[in-house]
Amino acid sequence: MVKLNKIYTRTGDKGSAGLVDGSRVSKASARMAAIGNVDEANAAVGVASAAIGDDFLSAQLRRIQNELFDLGADIATPGEVEGALRIVESQVERLEHEIDAMNASLEPLQSFILPGGSPGVAALHLGRTIVRRAERSAVALAETATVNAHALAYLNRLSDHLFVAARYLAAKQGGDILWQPGATR
Repeated sequence: MVKLNKIYTRTGDKGSAGLVDGSRVSKASARMAAIGNVDEANAAVGVASAAIGDDFLSAQLRRIQNELFDLGADIATPGEVEGALRIVESQVERLEHEIDAMNASLEPLQSFILPGGSPGVAALHLGRTIVRRAERSAVALAETATVNAHALAYLNRLSDHLFVAARYLAAKQGGDILWQPGATR
């Protein structure tokens, strides 16, 4: 368990950040960009959870928030560190099962969806786009450093999960808002 008695340490005042293995990297590094984007995704999932008020979806989103902290720790632990917290395949598979369960009650897509509607649906779509950015950052890091393949798969699946969750919630609230190509010409 993490215990923080002091919030500021001054160790990052010159632009570096500490990693789980004790090493330090620039706050502008690809690793810190990925960690920061995962953190932002976690906050966006929290906003979505607060906005929807649906116990079924909120429970899933709270579990996802915990896993996003795990994922941040995974990315913040370079190399092979014994006992490191890593995303595992079963977490990706659980997302897939949840996607399939929500998607089973939805009509097939007939058009692209406008990311809006209720505050909860809009927040889920915003979370999805932030997760996509986190995924791009993690993929960029993986081009120069070793990144857990399950962490990359988790981010990919999570954006799908949030998309389907937005559709699932929208269906309860009157349906998706569909894109109408060229409607304002």
